[in-house]
Amino acid sequence: MKKSLRTGVATAVVAGAALATGVALTASGEPEPTTPSTDRPGYGYTKIRRGVPDSAQRFMVTSPDLRDGEELPADTWADAFGCTGDNRQIRLSWSGAPQATRSYAITMFDPDAPTGAGFWHWLVWDIPTGHTGVDTQLPADAITGIGDSGKPGYLGPCPPSGDLTHHYEITVYALDVPTLGLPASTPPTVAAFTMSGHILGYARITGTAGR
Repeated sequence: MKKSLRTGVATAVVAGAALATGVALTASGEPEPTTPSTDRPGYGYTKIRRGVPDSAQRFMVTSPDLRDGEELPADTWADAFGCTGDNRQIRLSWSGAPQATRSYAITMFDPDAPTGAGFWHWLVWDIPTGHTGVDTQLPADAITGIGDSGKPGYLGPCPPSGDLTHHYEITVYALDVPTLGLPASTPPTVAAFTMSGHILGYARITGTAGR
């Protein structure tokens, strides 16, 4: 009887630990072996929390350079980290943003980068509402932030050779403030965090790259 009680308590403790950590267990209480995904060789893979509230309205964004889900053109690739592209900034056009929008922001983020935290390739904020797109030049009043490369401006894709296909999320945000009040030197994660509290809507187009 005492042995059964102890066994039951131990099982409950192990089950509770599994719920707390999200680790799957076998019937004996041992962690289940994990099988690496065949399309993600060499690295564990964890989805990164998205910085967009569920209440955000979706609107439309298009690009003459890219159709959603297709490979990014060679001339938009980086000219750094071993890649020899032209690093040409993606052109965008958007419509249907919420009426209360007071400014726009743009980001390009790679959640597949083997960093544990993704990689910010491009951040722009304080784009006035009179603009509904960007060409290779940004509006004069816009703030060009620094990316994870430590440099300001657009940085095209350059995934590691032999790695999985990377997905580059290019997102336009409709914000409820005319300015985020952030200097261009703001670290990308801080800029994204500040932005997340002001998002009314967003539009996204995703490009891929691999080598």
